[in-house]
Parts: sequence; structure tokens; C-alpha cells
Amino acid sequence: MAIPKIHLDRVGKTYRSPAGEALEVLAETTLDIADREFVTIVGPSGCGKSTLLNILAALAEPSSGSILIDGAEQRDRQKHFAYMFQKDLLFPWRSILDNVALGLEVEGRPKADARRRARAMLERFGLERFAGHYPAQLSGGMRQRAALMRTLLCDRAVLLLDEPFASLDALTRSVMQEWLLQLWEADHRTILFITHDVEEAIFLSDRVLVMSARPGRMKFELPIDLPRPRDHRILTTAPFLELKRIIVDQIYEEAVKTMGEDR
Repeated sequence: MAIPKIHLDRVGKTYRSPAGEALEVLAETTLDIADREFVTIVGPSGCGKSTLLNILAALAEPSSGSILIDGAEQRDRQKHFAYMFQKDLLFPWRSILDNVALGLEVEGRPKADARRRARAMLERFGLERFAGHYPAQLSGGMRQRAALMRTLLCDRAVLLLDEPFASLDALTRSVMQEWLLQLWEADHRTILFITHDVEEAIFLSDRVLVMSARPGRMKFELPIDLPRPRDHRILTTAPFLELKRIIVDQIYEEAVKTMGEDR
């Protein structure tokens, strides 16, 4: 049996208030993600999806459990993961070229080398004529493409994508989803993706995981046995709609629990 790219062994997270009260955000979670697999996590707000990504990226430490990468614990997890947040986080005073190059500069690459590689990335994905523009001069979709290129350029084995298309209009979002699949099919990195959009989860993924209400745990797993490559026409097919029905039913139960706790 192949060693998973990522193995979470009973990883949990509990925060404590200044008064010492415990808030369990993520219940002990065991999960395997295969090399080059595209896995999406869905679930109600506050269930611990982003907490899980933060732990993987070493932005937070687990309260329990362990994380194996390629079968071994890693002292420096950050070097294995590239993380893209919901907002593009482009610096308004830097050109698109220099924004895309930023991750390499932070890693210590010479600026000239970082800009050369960033320009090649822009050329590869059709944004080279906007290299000298600033973020305010670009559409939301183009800014997200630039932010994703910056993430890709860091050349990590695993991409952690936390609702990267949530702020986009429906048409732009659809185009970006197809664009992301083209990138993944070309490079085949491992991707762990978070979304609240069930259609997006099904369209992109090899597997969809549904998390429970807080404290989040993996409640349900659904393999997405749809042919690749995929385009927007698959969204109206009977197999796609049946997968959507199954996942919506699972999420709805947890959303009701979350609303009850909030009340």
C-alpha cells in the first residue's frame, strides 16, 4: 500500500480563554490524503475547517495527535505546504509581477531570479501583458489568478486553498474553477481545498469530506467518481446532481446543529 502524502493521526485542537475555559474546535481527526489527490472539505461555519489547514501549515499547533508527511514527522511543516487564503492579499504598491515574485523573495531568492520566474509564470497563464499593472487595475478574477500563481511559484508539494474563489461572482468563479483544474491536471500537486459551495467541491475533487458541527470531526466521505477532464457542462448531469443531493443532506444536518448551538 502506498504511503499517504499526508497522514493525520487523531489531530485535535482546543483553545483556552484568558479565564481558562476550554473550547474544543477540532475533535480528534484521523485522515489520509494520497499523493496528487484533490480533496475538498465542506461543513458548517465554525466547524474547524480553517483550523485544520492552519495546523497543517504550522500556523497553529495541534493540542493532540501527530502529522506525518510522506510517512514521517517533519520538524518544519511549512516547507511542504503553500497556503492561499480567501483574500488575494496582494500588496497594492507592488506590480502584479512583483506580487507574484514575492513568495520567492521571502524565501531568500535573489530579486532578479524571483522576477524572472514570476514573469515565466505570468506568460504560462496568459497574464504577461498585465505584469506592470497594479492590483487596483485588475478584476477580482485576475487578482485571484495572480495570488494563485504566487502560491504555485513557491513550489511546495501540497497546496492548501481556503475558499480562494468565495468573493468572486458566479461566472468568474466557474471560469476560475476550470482554470484551477487545468493547473492541477498539468502539475498534479496534492490539493486540500475548503469551500462552502457544494457544486464547487464536487466539480473539483477526487473526494469530498463533510465535517460535523463544532467540535469538527470527519463525519462523511464521498468519492467523486466523475470522468476527467471536467468542464461546466457536467454540473447539470444526473450523476453530478445525485452527488450534490447526498452532500447537501449531510451538511444540512450539521448546519441545523450549529444554528441550535448559536441560539
